[in-house]
Amino acid sequence: MDTIFALASAVGKAGVSVVRVSGPSAWDACSRLCGDVPAPRRTALRKLSDGAGQVLDEALVLTFEDGKSFTGEQVVEFHLHGSIAILRAVLRELAAMEGIRQAEPGEFTRRALEHDRLDLTQVEALADLIEAETESQRSQAMTIFAGALGKKVDGWREELIFAASLLEVTIDFADEEVPVDVSDDVRAALLKVKTEIERELAGVDAAERIRSGFEVAIIGRPNVGKSTLLNALSGRDAAITSEHAGTTRDVIEVRMEIAGLPVTLLDTAGLREAADPVEKIGIQRARDRAELADLRVFLLEADETLDVVPRKGDIVRRSKGDLSGDAQAISAATGQGIEALISEIGGILSERVQSSGLATRERHRIAFQEGADSLTTALELLDFGPERYDIAAEEVRVAIRRLEALIGRVDVENLLDKIFSSFCLGK
Repeated sequence: MDTIFALASAVGKAGVSVVRVSGPSAWDACSRLCGDVPAPRRTALRKLSDGAGQVLDEALVLTFEDGKSFTGEQVVEFHLHGSIAILRAVLRELAAMEGIRQAEPGEFTRRALEHDRLDLTQVEALADLIEAETESQRSQAMTIFAGALGKKVDGWREELIFAASLLEVTIDFADEEVPVDVSDDVRAALLKVKTEIERELAGVDAAERIRSGFEVAIIGRPNVGKSTLLNALSGRDAAITSEHAGTTRDVIEVRMEIAGLPVTLLDTAGLREAADPVEKIGIQRARDRAELADLRVFLLEADETLDVVPRKGDIVRRSKGDLSGDAQAISAATGQGIEALISEIGGILSERVQSSGLATRERHRIAFQEGADSLTTALELLDFGPERYDIAAEEVRVAIRRLEALIGRVDVENLLDKIFSSFCLGK
């Protein structure tokens, strides 16, 4: 494989800029720039020089041997002073070296996957970790990046390989001294895995919401205080407020964090019968977004009702409490009840993510669902007895392949290895 290099820190002037080099010629590049290769995994201070011997910078240099780096290859990291001129000079020297090229987007992580330093779920989690904006997103991404989902899938995979090996032994080695009726053991293993997969499936939606965020729509009639409430919740003037009804014509979105969760607040057009065609479009958009929102906050005056009916779990508040004197109402103008509203929103959303699992993407859900479906079929086939064991074993293998595809590992030899290691067949 080629040796690749790239800036591993943010672009632009900084206190420190990190340049990473990975591949079979990484240490040669280090030697040419530094004069030697520092001991692996020990930071060393070195002067970096170009081919003419001119000093480019004095930098911290960190090296990793094969199998001990992020990519699994020889790696060198140059921790430079964050000058744009220094960075350009070092990158220019690396580009001029034979056999070394600029890395493509994501190529370091791709090599980590190819060298089994990360599985596919960890690669996805690394991207999520970089993009994390809230504590819940960071925690979720870090858990998966640490390998939690991969370890769980590996455990299921081992259980299914064991079950398939029992079926295969019955089919292929009936003349040997092995158990004939393996249905109880196989059924127990398949049921265990299927139940755990279904539990993860039930938590996919909540986990995905942590990753992508919740939408909370503020709904009410025109001039009821929706935009003022949005500004109060977000802490800034995100929406234009006016005493004239119908000011908000489109959905205004504000991204914020509530109870450690990513939340997008939606200020929608006031719901009413409108003659203005532009306002009509805004009202229809308000209805559409309100229908799709995870949570709706209904802002009402007095005893009015709307033609949009609150769902279970939605929040209903009386508005303009500073004018009505209603202690239970909220007032975005004075702040009355705002903290309590934020707390209630956070409590509802936090409760919804309690059931979240480790699967965070549609790809995960599809793999789990297909695996569970195959296990359901295999369990049904077991009821027909040994004459259907071959088909049941194939369904189990399908489930195994679905799980292997999830984490990016497909090894057809594992089944045979398990058969011969688990039973002393002497063959």
